[in-house]
Amino acid sequence: MSSLAESDGRTIAAAGGAVWRPGRDGQVETAVVHRPRYDDWSLPKGKLDAGEHALTAAVRETTEETGLSVVAGRRSVQTGYPIPEGTKRVDYWLMRAVGGSFEANHEVDELRWLSVADAEALCSHDQDRAVLADLRRADLPRTPTLLLVRHARAGSRENWHGPDELRPLDARGHAQAARLAEVLPAFGPTAVLSADRVRCRETVAPLAERLGLAVGTLAELGEEEFQAAPEAGLDAVARLLRPREQPGVTVVCSQGGAIPSVLMALGVPWARDRAAPPAAKGSVWALGGRAGALTADYYRNLDPDPDAPAAR
Repeated sequence: MSSLAESDGRTIAAAGGAVWRPGRDGQVETAVVHRPRYDDWSLPKGKLDAGEHALTAAVRETTEETGLSVVAGRRSVQTGYPIPEGTKRVDYWLMRAVGGSFEANHEVDELRWLSVADAEALCSHDQDRAVLADLRRADLPRTPTLLLVRHARAGSRENWHGPDELRPLDARGHAQAARLAEVLPAFGPTAVLSADRVRCRETVAPLAERLGLAVGTLAELGEEEFQAAPEAGLDAVARLLRPREQPGVTVVCSQGGAIPSVLMALGVPWARDRAAPPAAKGSVWALGGRAGALTADYYRNLDPDPDAPAAR
C-alpha cells in the first residue's frame, strides 16, 4: 500500500513501526508516542542512516524512541507527505514488543499503550491512522514464522569442476550473505536451517554465527530432493508455518528449483507476466500463516535503501 505525496524535491527516507502486544482482554494494544518538538502523537519512526536498509532503520528508530525491544513482523503501509526538503517517505513494519521499558528522551517524552481504536483517535496524523488500520486487520498474521532464503550468488556452474553440491559462493554472494546477517536479526530468528548444499550453508552461516546458532540441515528443500519428493518438502514448510506462542522465525536457505514451487503451493500471488513467483539469489520471503490467510513479504535484496544518505 502506498500514499506517497507529489513533490518536486528529493525523497527523504524514514522508517518506523506499529508496536503491539497482546492485551489482558485478548485484544491488541499498541504504543503511541508524544513528540514535544512537534507537540503531536504519532508512531515511532525516524530517518535512515547512511547505507541502511529500511527494516533495520525501523527497528533501530523504534527502539531508540520507545526503549522497547521489538521483533519485526509483517511489512505494513508506506506513507509519504511533503516536507521543505522534498517528500518524506516512511516505510512501516508491524512489530511485537518483547521486552524493555520506556524512559523519556529528547525525542519522546511520553508513551501510551492503547487499544488500536483509541490510538487511532489520539494520533495527530492521517498517515499514522493508515498504519494502525493495517495493524487492526484480522485476516492476516501479524508475524511471519518462516524466512525462506534463496542462496546467494555462487560461481558459475560451467566454471566449477567439482560436484555441484560443493559449489561455493562467489565474492558477490559473500557480500549478500553479510547483508542477510545484518538485516535478518530484526525478525528474531530462533533457528537456521539449510538445504544440503555448500552455497546454501555459506549463505546463512554469517547470520547463524551472529546469532550464536548452528546451521541445521533441511534436506527436503534441496532442489533435487524437492523435485523427487515435493510432498515431503511441503510438509516441512507447513510445520514451520504453524503459529508460535513466542515470537521469532526459522530461517531456511533453499534453491531456485524449490522455492517458487513452494510459493505456488501456498497460493502466494505474483505478477502474471512471470511464470512463477520471484526468487532472486540472496532474496528472502517472509512467510506466516496458511494458504488463504498468508503473510508473504518479498525482499528482492537487502542492499542499502537507494534513498538512504550516501556513506561518507
